[in-house]
Amino acid sequence: MEQIAIAVTGVVAVWLSQSRDRNLRKYACFFGLAGQPFWFYTAYIHEQWGIFFVSILYAWAWFRGLMLYWIREDPEAG
Repeated sequence: MEQIAIAVTGVVAVWLSQSRDRNLRKYACFFGLAGQPFWFYTAYIHEQWGIFFVSILYAWAWFRGLMLYWIREDPEAG
């Protein structure tokens, strides 16, 4: 189940992040963040500490997208 969630949320997040349409691109962070608990859980259960650390960095990056597109005003949105 976790692997399916990781695959679906990850592919959708990456696909949206590469969209030419800003209105679609801003949704990538939601899918990216939605997948993070599955990454953390899987890495923890299997004691893959490198993946766990990388998951923290990915979560931080997706959170930056959330801040850019949804919390703070984007100066380029004009």
